[in-house]
Amino acid sequence: MSAASEPPGLRADAARNRRLLLDAAATVFAEHGTQASIAQIAQQAGVAKGTVFRHFPTKDDLVAAIVCDQLDHLAAVGTRLSEAADPTAALFEFMTTAVDLQSRDRSLCQASAEVFADNRAVQAAADRLTEIAEVLTGRAQTQKGIRDDVTGQDVILLLRGIYQAAAPLSDHQPTLWRRYLAVVFEGLRSPGTQPLPLPAPDLFRSSGTRVEQHRAP
Repeated sequence: MSAASEPPGLRADAARNRRLLLDAAATVFAEHGTQASIAQIAQQAGVAKGTVFRHFPTKDDLVAAIVCDQLDHLAAVGTRLSEAADPTAALFEFMTTAVDLQSRDRSLCQASAEVFADNRAVQAAADRLTEIAEVLTGRAQTQKGIRDDVTGQDVILLLRGIYQAAAPLSDHQPTLWRRYLAVVFEGLRSPGTQPLPLPAPDLFRSSGTRVEQHRAP
């Protein structure tokens, strides 16, 4: 779990127990989706159900904590790639990592379709991921590696679409998403002789302010 998603003031033993539960829940959810029961998670962790509820009062709290973990993991990957020598390759690697995670973990894609509008931790984690996507996109544009009317928020929204395109055939062709990732990325790399028909998404951060575009100098 990232430091950003860990509640402040936890004792070391409590932090270890929370980490144990999150790891167990992530394993169960990745296999069965978020419809998996608390009993299954408790069994995976080797604890009583009451232990789960002491750390996470509701199942939604547990799912939200896992989503924060996953979003912060992707943000950390993006932060590392923001120093890469080839910005366009770095953006492609970031997108590949994100779609690969969705393909291996049902909970991320399933939970991203659910509403966490009132969960500030999830909102903040999504903001952090959007910020680094803007940085990666801006660096690739500075290199002239992708068209200049694409935003980091476009990239974030496309990631789920890539996974969803291949999801119906995932049991038989688990890596089909790579085909659609390549199609999308080739579209991003096109010279942009025709402008996109609509402006970039006008989304808002958890603080209520408009998402600003971040461009590399």
